Amino acid sequence: MKKILVLLSLFVLGNTYGQEAVQLKSQVRHTIDELREFVGIPNDALEHADINLNLNWLTKKFNERGFNSSVLPTEGESLFFAALPMDDAKPTILFYMHFDGQSVDPSKWSQPDPYKMVLKSKEGDTWTDHSFDDLADDIDYDWRLFGRSTSDDKGPIVMFLNTIDLLKKNAVEIPFNVKIILDSEEEKGSKPLPKAVKEYRELLKADFLVINDGPVHVSGKPTVVYGCRGITTLALTTYGPIRPQHSGHYGNYAPNPGFQLAQALAGMKDTDGRVLIPGYYYGITIDEATLAILKSVPDDTNTINTNLAIKTPEKVGGFYQEALQYPSLNIRGLASGWVGEKARTIVPESATAEIDLRLVPESDGTRLKGLVKKHLEKQGFYITSTQPTKEQRAAHDKIMMIKEGSVTNAFRTDLNDSYGDFLVNSLTTIFGEEVVQIRIMGGTVPIAPFINELKIPAFIVPMVNPDNNQHSPDENLRIGQIAYGIQAFYGLLSTKLPQ
Repeated sequence: MKKILVLLSLFVLGNTYGQEAVQLKSQVRHTIDELREFVGIPNDALEHADINLNLNWLTKKFNERGFNSSVLPTEGESLFFAALPMDDAKPTILFYMHFDGQSVDPSKWSQPDPYKMVLKSKEGDTWTDHSFDDLADDIDYDWRLFGRSTSDDKGPIVMFLNTIDLLKKNAVEIPFNVKIILDSEEEKGSKPLPKAVKEYRELLKADFLVINDGPVHVSGKPTVVYGCRGITTLALTTYGPIRPQHSGHYGNYAPNPGFQLAQALAGMKDTDGRVLIPGYYYGITIDEATLAILKSVPDDTNTINTNLAIKTPEKVGGFYQEALQYPSLNIRGLASGWVGEKARTIVPESATAEIDLRLVPESDGTRLKGLVKKHLEKQGFYITSTQPTKEQRAAHDKIMMIKEGSVTNAFRTDLNDSYGDFLVNSLTTIFGEEVVQIRIMGGTVPIAPFINELKIPAFIVPMVNPDNNQHSPDENLRIGQIAYGIQAFYGLLSTKLPQ
């Protein structure tokens, strides 16, 4: 990202380089203050009151910039929509971001309140806190802002708002109609979104969609992503005795649900991490042209393995980008009995595995869950969707309760799409370096409803640093990414589509 500082002169924000740099840095400083205010409003996706407070803030801030805004009711939490005055002669760009955040456990953070943004610098492996007054005279772009949703996804929203300020200051006419839709339930699956997009179809009508979520490529280079994996979940619970039993009295007699679950899970994958369930990878082919694009992404296997502290990756695909082209089957959590200092000498009454399945466009989440259930039935499990009764326990040797999560579909836009070319060419011009083009990213953004209903192409243009700890304690945003985001938004919103 250091190249960004050198390339400030390419970004037309004033009459001279000095004016450009001062103007951008001033806008970055204002963005920090506004983001600090926004982060200070808790946004737990599970708390209705939090969402309403954030909707009030967004309405005020977008209206101040001349947007016409609306709070759109859904079957769940409301969406936020805003648009600049429309001109029928202009093409329309729709931006998607989200303002809800993952829940927080303050005890895991390096600051008392994750919603009170903290400014830090790093020396070696040590982080040092600073007062925001230290930014009065200058801004070190390597310093970071710590707080829930600084990166995911309040940071990009505030970058967007401040870019609008800058475009107005410089009297730049935006060659697009600009619409923005902000999700309030992205962190809990956006269940109301498909129906809401259908209901508000005319309001959301656009030529193409740009999603500003997730991090830029680990290289720090400008990034355009053409798709993302979907997701669905399963919770698998096996049963032993109806209550925990003394392992001395009943070990070797009462069936242990932990071993039953472990055996069921072990049969789902081979030792190289490939799913053994028949038909799981059905329909996926990768031709030579696509393979070449995947290999063009500047990933470094040694760096990835070092960062993960692993020796050998799994062998679903020959390298990282290829691995993302296949659906995954992941154990995201295991629970049975007690562990650590609270461990007890018991035969547990149950054991549970939480499973997530990341989806690709060729895979159907409902179908894959069906394959998993069929596989478990072949292992001899009686499958139920509710807590088993005493009668069911007495009638079956192996019982598994399966709770299914909803399906968020994957999406992928053609790599040769003309709007994608516009985004790539614009970012290349803005930053003066090659743009990383990623066919599909590993994470999930609930974009399929827009593509299916509005019939428009969609692209992810991420803004934040790859090491931002999103969803985790100590989530952060590198200040240099604010400058990056403002530059990217400014360039995209001041560049005409080619005729």
